[in-house]
Amino acid sequence: MPRPASPVGQGEKAAVHRVRSGRASPPLRVPGPRLTGFGSGLLTALAMLAAGALDSAAGGSPAFYGVFFLVASAACALWVRPADLVTAPVTAPIAFAAGAVPLAEGPDSFAGQAMGLVTVLSLHAEWLYAGTALTALIAFVRRMVLLRQQRRDRARPRRRPSRLPRSPRCSTAERARSPR
Repeated sequence: MPRPASPVGQGEKAAVHRVRSGRASPPLRVPGPRLTGFGSGLLTALAMLAAGALDSAAGGSPAFYGVFFLVASAACALWVRPADLVTAPVTAPIAFAAGAVPLAEGPDSFAGQAMGLVTVLSLHAEWLYAGTALTALIAFVRRMVLLRQQRRDRARPRRRPSRLPRSPRCSTAERARSPR
């Protein structure tokens, strides 16, 4: 029987107090993997583009952009869904290059901007390699954990769902004892 929202006879002004159980609250966890490969790449590229614009406005610190790339690439590898784990190490360098566009300095021509982008990528190569390796490592570990879980699930014998007990009227033993 459902409980009323407020105690009977006290209307909307009454407060409902709930008793807390003695259980501890669950630990804070990272949201489960839900992004597709395209979604995680797009989110990482937009985050790196914002970080590049912010870094360019602040003066261009390579450490800020590199550390932000490590965080963004780890988030990319953690939030991609299991079916798209292979795409995480591929999208990380693309996001790094997209975020390096605001950092590129050079003449206003297309060739000058392209040379500026190549220069930024070459000067920040250690951050690019570190972030890509971090993304690949996280994706690899997640994949191994998934494979281990699947192997364990296949090895575990399946239990049959329990059935409700049959009534004595339907039982064959009961019919055998019946005088009719």
